[in-house]
Amino acid sequence: MTRLRFELGTDVEPERIDKALVRLCPGTSRATIQRWITEGRVTIDGRSCRARDSIGPRRVLEVEPGPEPLSRAEPDAGVQFTVLFEDADVLVVDKPAGLVVHPARGNPTGTLVNGLLSRPSFEVVPEDPRDPAGALRPGIVHRIDKDTSGVLVVAKNAGAREALKAQLAEHSVERRYRALTIGAPKAQRISTLHGRDPRSRLRFTTRVSEGRPAVTEVTPLEVFAGGRAAYVECRLETGRTHQIRVHLLECTKTPLLADALYRGPRLPSELEPAAALIGRQALHAFCLGFAHPRSGQALRFEAPLPADFQRALEFLRAAT
Repeated sequence: MTRLRFELGTDVEPERIDKALVRLCPGTSRATIQRWITEGRVTIDGRSCRARDSIGPRRVLEVEPGPEPLSRAEPDAGVQFTVLFEDADVLVVDKPAGLVVHPARGNPTGTLVNGLLSRPSFEVVPEDPRDPAGALRPGIVHRIDKDTSGVLVVAKNAGAREALKAQLAEHSVERRYRALTIGAPKAQRISTLHGRDPRSRLRFTTRVSEGRPAVTEVTPLEVFAGGRAAYVECRLETGRTHQIRVHLLECTKTPLLADALYRGPRLPSELEPAAALIGRQALHAFCLGFAHPRSGQALRFEAPLPADFQRALEFLRAAT
């Protein structure tokens, strides 16, 4: 990378070196600047410095930008998933239920990220320097719960990462899920606040006075057993953690079939075989659509229902 040189004039106000470089290097995060300083890539008048050191008038500041750090997660070729699409910028996968997306406390290995890192095309994907856990989730711009299956897009370089994150922030990404519910919700658009449940560190809830907006559009596809179960599509406008699960439980009173964390009233006995056939929350990320981060081309991917979901669905159809 090109070495940068800044000769400060006489009208410069004293300020911390890391803050000055954020101003002088547009588009570079403060965390990245601090890492460069720690690595000895920044000098004042030819001498090394610390992030908290002050820079003032008539000083010469030189910076040798460094590469973004690579992941600290370990490659694992034994992790299984289906690749739906791959090019130089993105990789789209069909994640199976039971697979955690990235390493975290309780799941340090055996995740999708570990599997991705075993692919030659994924060996140099940089972490997000603004993400405190970026070293463990390179390329990850959105997630799917461990026991939810379906489509996920992963960035293969920093440019693709930022472009995809911008689309997600603008809510321009198409995300459609298929679900089996206990009870049959009506077609509706659900808009609530979303935050952590104060009574459980594992759960989220709409019953908060402060939180982030969460919007889900629910469309029934089939109704079974006189309305005691349904096959539905949920389109996300926002992507909060557990959003569909929370909205179906708290707003429509039709929780996901076999959801152990967001359970409603006692499961009707006639639905017990269907719950046993899927054995995990009946939620599948069916469709993902986005603009290619480099070309702008509209891309759309669908993942077929996995076998466990299909078996539960066929049981409900036959029992109707």
